[in-house]
Amino acid sequence: MDTFYLLLGGLGTAMEPMNLMFALIGVMLGTAVGVMPGIGPALTVALLLPVSLSFGATGSMIMFAGIYYGGMYGGAISSILLNTPGETASIMTAVEGNRMAKRGAGGKALGAAAIGSFVGGSIATLGLAVVAPLMVAVALSFGTAEYFALMVLSFLTVSAAFGGSVVRGLTALFIGLTIGMVGTDKLTGQVRLAFGVPEMSDNISIAIVAVGLFAIGETMFLASQRINHLTKAEKMKGSVWLNMSDLKRCFRPFLRGTGLGFLFGPLPTGGAEIPTFLSYTTERRLATGEARRDFDEGRGAIEGVAGPEAANNASAAGTLIPLLTLGLPTSATAAMMLAGFQQYGLQPGPLLFTNSAELVWGLVGSLFIANLMLVVLNVPFIGIWVKLLAIPRPWLYAGILTFATLGIVGAQGSAFALILLLGFGLVGFVMRRFGYPLAPALVGAILGPLAEEQLRRGLMINQGDWTFLFTSWIALVIYAIAILSIFGPRVWALARRRKPVSL
Repeated sequence: MDTFYLLLGGLGTAMEPMNLMFALIGVMLGTAVGVMPGIGPALTVALLLPVSLSFGATGSMIMFAGIYYGGMYGGAISSILLNTPGETASIMTAVEGNRMAKRGAGGKALGAAAIGSFVGGSIATLGLAVVAPLMVAVALSFGTAEYFALMVLSFLTVSAAFGGSVVRGLTALFIGLTIGMVGTDKLTGQVRLAFGVPEMSDNISIAIVAVGLFAIGETMFLASQRINHLTKAEKMKGSVWLNMSDLKRCFRPFLRGTGLGFLFGPLPTGGAEIPTFLSYTTERRLATGEARRDFDEGRGAIEGVAGPEAANNASAAGTLIPLLTLGLPTSATAAMMLAGFQQYGLQPGPLLFTNSAELVWGLVGSLFIANLMLVVLNVPFIGIWVKLLAIPRPWLYAGILTFATLGIVGAQGSAFALILLLGFGLVGFVMRRFGYPLAPALVGAILGPLAEEQLRRGLMINQGDWTFLFTSWIALVIYAIAILSIFGPRVWALARRRKPVSL
């Protein structure tokens, strides 16, 4: 019952005029960047980090969450009409959605995507409101050993989930940990890794790190690819409104997709790719009658759009569970939101629900409103979103670089901040060029100092005895999960390769 009243209070906070405006801006920006291939929610949140300092913590996080949800839906538009997923989570939507568009049913595909996003996001947000307090109750019993184990879990799982190689993920993590060590040690007052530069004696702003790695580095990488995304889009034919027959076909895929997305969202799998893929394969396997013919004949089955899109948005809500309750990001956008919390001096975790309850529940309440906004605002304006694909890529990239630079200048107000921004931008570009993921570096820079603080505090309490790290069964379970995240997929792959021995 307490959760119900807290959620009602959060809805009241979310419906304040300024917060409604931030939610509206977020979903519109998110949809816009989701439509444009290569420009995702993580890059957009990074771009807005310096600017959002003047918005306040609640307004900023509501806007970032709106961008996250909007990006999930926007990716479906380019997937269906252009066969080019704006987001990697929309890859499976492109398979059946574009086939439907080619046979003149693009409107129905877009309608199924919109309703699926609404259903998946709304149900999963309700699940977030129910599950999060339960996780907080458990996390409140954590001590230094458990918190350090959580940090290790975050480091290893994020490194394993992003990129094609664990070694590259761990390398990116150590780059981030090194960045997090720069500045004055809070316990001893010693300056570390400043190399005699006075401006580096203070900790490096996480906004500079995030904008440099994601906005500058990612934009430079995309510009270097010289990929022409201006493929001719399919014309949207037919109404976006679904009739009763369409809704009947979509009802079960909506629910199955929502369940898969909410289940895999909190897991460190790197995003919504796995639940959307599982949703698509499930719908294809369970298809009968007309749906089976649409799948087999390549006509485009509406179930193949409804399920993955519901899983897509449900995964976004599920991702917020470990982020808000434990401070563990399981996607690139969640890592950027973690940076957003930190720039306001807030650390996601169980104490956030106690010390900043209005912010947390206002954020959860805003997700319901953002879902409704996505349906009401985006379906009638699909034609406008498609026209964004006509923006010349050089103009777009130049605009991002200019906006990022102005944002850091306005927030930091120093020439040295621009030098750091360019430096991190070049680091991000080199990392992307050689296949090193950016998210582990950002997570290392954010959580590294916190992990060090918990470790040193525990050592002080236990008079230098390292064994305190392994005396808690909760910490041991967390370490086991962390090790499993690294070696589990390899063991599974080796087991599948082994051929049965014939006698």
